[in-house]
Amino acid sequence: MQSAGFDRRGALLVLGSATAWSFGGTIARYLSVTESWTIVFWRAFFASVFLLWFMLHRQGLRGTLQLFRAMGWAGVAVGACFALASTCFVVALSYTTVANILLIQAGVPLIAALMAFLLFGERVPLNTWVAIAAVIGGVGIMVSESLGGTVSPIGDGLAVLIALAFSGATVITRRHAEVQMMPAVCTGTLMATCVAAVMTPAFVVSPVDLGLLFMFGAFNLGLGMAFFVTGAPLLPSAIAALIGIAEPVLGPLWVWLIHNEIPSQRTLIGGAVVFFALLGHILWQLRQSRSQDPSDPA
Repeated sequence: MQSAGFDRRGALLVLGSATAWSFGGTIARYLSVTESWTIVFWRAFFASVFLLWFMLHRQGLRGTLQLFRAMGWAGVAVGACFALASTCFVVALSYTTVANILLIQAGVPLIAALMAFLLFGERVPLNTWVAIAAVIGGVGIMVSESLGGTVSPIGDGLAVLIALAFSGATVITRRHAEVQMMPAVCTGTLMATCVAAVMTPAFVVSPVDLGLLFMFGAFNLGLGMAFFVTGAPLLPSAIAALIGIAEPVLGPLWVWLIHNEIPSQRTLIGGAVVFFALLGHILWQLRQSRSQDPSDPA
């Protein structure tokens, strides 16, 4: 019997989003174009086109315009966070490994809890603080090689900025329940497109690169976000976060298997600390919510 609050369709959609996002580093490694701003432009452009098509297909022109009007300044702020995160992801790939980027991103749920506490005084349970401490320790192990020059401090810094941007978007969305994620994310990709259009020295890429950039934008970024915003409302947030851990787990795996980019020992140790801290914390939350649910058949 399906437990209360769990939707199989929602779970598959969120898993689909995590899987789509996890291929970002693998696709990027196939690109021959080296200019980061050119990659950001085409990726954000194709993601914008896909997300606009998705909304028009589901809502129609009038409904899509209404979604954009209703999101307000909070939606613009969420879009700005996603624009910053998606741009930093592409640039960071030039400096550090995919494993470092994705595993640092795994700390987003706990960083968001810390930000909500510091900015809004939102109380955080003791077990969450313990998990936050473990994640900080794990990330510290991962980036410690930067001191020796094995991993770029710039790349690690951009990876942390990605996590902070996603955390900011999470906190804003939590404080403004009226924000519609789909137009907010589309706004973010449009922002990134405009900024990259100004910054890039050239727009011309080879036909092969253009095809890869279409996959990088429409399917990796756009389709992943469409899956997430469609499936996440069908699930409790704890379950959606648990399924979302598939992204940082699968990402380094694809790069390892396809490109033979083997993570360093410290990255693996630190990543394991981050992963198990998050997994233990979310499983604890699930257990607590189940014990407090009077409709639980158990």
